[in-house]
Amino acid sequence: MTSTSKHARRPTLACEIAADRVLAGRAADAGRMVEMAAARELAPGAVVPDLMEANLRDGSAIRKAIESALGSVAARSRDVIAILPDTSVRVVLLDFETLPSKRDEAEAVVRFRLKKSLPFDLNDARISYHAQSSGKGVRAVAAVVLNTVLLEYESAFRDAGYNPGMVMPSMLAALGAADAERPTLVVKVDARTISIAILDQEQLLLFRTLENMRGVTITGDQLAEEVYPSVVFFQDTYNLNIEHVYVAGLPETGGAAPALKNQSGAQVQELVGASQIGSTTGTVPRWRMAGVVGALIS
Repeated sequence: MTSTSKHARRPTLACEIAADRVLAGRAADAGRMVEMAAARELAPGAVVPDLMEANLRDGSAIRKAIESALGSVAARSRDVIAILPDTSVRVVLLDFETLPSKRDEAEAVVRFRLKKSLPFDLNDARISYHAQSSGKGVRAVAAVVLNTVLLEYESAFRDAGYNPGMVMPSMLAALGAADAERPTLVVKVDARTISIAILDQEQLLLFRTLENMRGVTITGDQLAEEVYPSVVFFQDTYNLNIEHVYVAGLPETGGAAPALKNQSGAQVQELVGASQIGSTTGTVPRWRMAGVVGALIS
């Protein structure tokens, strides 16, 4: 959601820095699939995602991983969508009756509303937001990242020879892969978090990031238990039932599907399908590619 470049053309490369690896992909000309993908593992502790503290603890290893992953898919392009861990960026949904038509005035209103919901001074942060019509006015989806944290990630890409033309948190990037014309639950699991989003008619209605102590070993029943309060809140608030569920981040979504289907009564499938990724270099876990795929095909 954060743009750091004046380039009008959307990059055809995306690269995610996660806690345990770097994942990269290049979009096909048609734009509906990732034609090449790569991943490089990182040693434990190289990246420690955090909202306020330093995130990148081994700059040399991260730079080499970016160079290797992007170098195997990039061709001549150097502009890239940089994807950050969900715990490095705060995403907040804000409802307004109206917002000013001028961008700078609207951002000032969004900043004012955000002041009380963040644990740091907004003068030290970068804010990006997307306004969408809601039944009662306007809803702003705001992404906020500390300047010091953003600079870490941008510098890592630039040190590797790439220009981070766009910067997005992983879950918001992944939503680009979801078909959400009807009430849809998207659940993305990683080693530290469970990110939950509920959409309807392509509008984001709920967004939460929960701590995940079990990592990708979480069982389907445990995942359904974590998701349940968000589903109930959505149903009570909007008087709608979930009709579709997407899951990302688990090596075997099938293990979670029965529990999530029993809970919601909805069809459950992987967010990233085999047809959405072409050639790969190295070991590329498709179930971890939602951020890269979503950023490139949205």
